[in-house]
Amino acid sequence: MGLELYLDLLSQPCRAVYLFAKANRIPFEMQNVELFRGEHMTDEFARVNSLKRLPAMKDGDFTLAESAAILHYLSQKYNTPAHWYPRDLQARARVEEYLYWHADSIRGTLGSVLWIQVLGPLIDIHVPKEKVDRNRAFITQLLQHLEQKFLQDKPFLTGDQISVADLMALEELMQTFYAGFDVFEGRPKLAAWRGRVEATFGEELWQETHEAIRKLCADPKSLKDIPLAMQEGMKLRLSKIP
Repeated sequence: MGLELYLDLLSQPCRAVYLFAKANRIPFEMQNVELFRGEHMTDEFARVNSLKRLPAMKDGDFTLAESAAILHYLSQKYNTPAHWYPRDLQARARVEEYLYWHADSIRGTLGSVLWIQVLGPLIDIHVPKEKVDRNRAFITQLLQHLEQKFLQDKPFLTGDQISVADLMALEELMQTFYAGFDVFEGRPKLAAWRGRVEATFGEELWQETHEAIRKLCADPKSLKDIPLAMQEGMKLRLSKIP
């Protein structure tokens, strides 16, 4: 059995892995796992990833979880161009510096917008205004860090060429953008950076990859028949928004 990627393209890190594999012409079989149907919680999926999270990867008998680890593995196994995950020690350290910061800050904070604007109302939960305002303030601060610490005056977050850092970052920002909070408005540097990242993948692949999240945000009711167990999980996730 060849490489299998377990993905749901509603998920930001899943889209990052999908785009990376497609752009680098890595042969893989996509196993679509629908998060909001609870398909990641099954015993069958647990044999691939006992953490029951996406994305996940299976390469023969070897399984791997976590998007950053999967991207690193794919870049090494398929010898992708060095700019994605640099071989130079210091250049690679810059990419990893971003990825560690991303996991601790960007990942949870920006993702909350989809829950507040789209998923909460879908199950009749409306996040209090003070929480919404606090989330927006956190996001504004993180975007300033993204621009001032990482992007600065460079074409990409860690240098003159795109890396997995740009891919992971932009997917989080796009999730927020589609959910109704335009994080690029009034931020010309970020907007120009977005354009450069998108151009790397080409319009056709970019549109294909984001079709599901665009559809969900435009018409939340297209997500039908959410199992009750998943609704309880969604309520728990919403309750944890600070």
